[in-house]
Amino acid sequence: MTTSEVSSAGQWRGVDLGTRTVRYDERDAILYALAVGAHATDLDLVLEDRLRVLPTFALTLAQWAPDELGGRGGFDTATALHGSQTLEVRSPLPRAGELRLSAHVGEVWDKGRAAVFEVVVECEHFVATWSLFAPGSGGFGGDRGPSAPAAPEGTPDLTATLVTSPDQAALYRLTGDRHHIHIDPEAAARIGQPRPIMHGLCTLAATTIPLARAAGAHPADLTSLSGRFAAPMFPGDSAEIRAWGTRSDLSFDVRSGDASVVSGAHVTFA
Repeated sequence: MTTSEVSSAGQWRGVDLGTRTVRYDERDAILYALAVGAHATDLDLVLEDRLRVLPTFALTLAQWAPDELGGRGGFDTATALHGSQTLEVRSPLPRAGELRLSAHVGEVWDKGRAAVFEVVVECEHFVATWSLFAPGSGGFGGDRGPSAPAAPEGTPDLTATLVTSPDQAALYRLTGDRHHIHIDPEAAARIGQPRPIMHGLCTLAATTIPLARAAGAHPADLTSLSGRFAAPMFPGDSAEIRAWGTRSDLSFDVRSGDASVVSGAHVTFA
């Protein structure tokens, strides 16, 4: 379907966004691990000879797909927001290689004043789904879609701390998402932020490293991940991770000060 053939957001449902072959090597996977908070002492994340590729690296390889929908005019790229993200791991990513990714528009939910587009990317190793909140695109008579998951209740079963570097967004943008709001104070000011903000996908992925350690798991053993982006986090800030469940199946949220940064989140480890 071409842009000229689409008269409402709902008609994007199911549209094929094409395929793309992506290539990477150990250097790319190591750069990613460092960008989401791995340390030099985490040898199996940063040393070629022992390398285990973090599953969330897949999200950088697939970032072209939501950009493709925006480029085709599916939503206004100046106002759309990344609402939530899911990742399902089918098999571990190789240390280096070539992957053929296919993408399509999944559901398009009608929230009234906005639409939510799901962009689904898949290959033999993973399925990743972006949910993109597009103000001004709703009202086309579609289904509102599912509600946000209820927040867990009671005392968390475990807690951890996410500590970010002042330079983390500058490093993470080298993995693919080079939007200026993550590096340029003037660009951040134009969206009402006092300084450049962390990438949502960086925050979500970075959370899985201390969370895995607190749960007695390895971050490379992640098998599924989901979360909603509730508020931005700033490079150099710390956040509290609260989790409910067992080592292999955890609901969690992330709070920085009084603000919820990631909500309704869930992770499983093998």
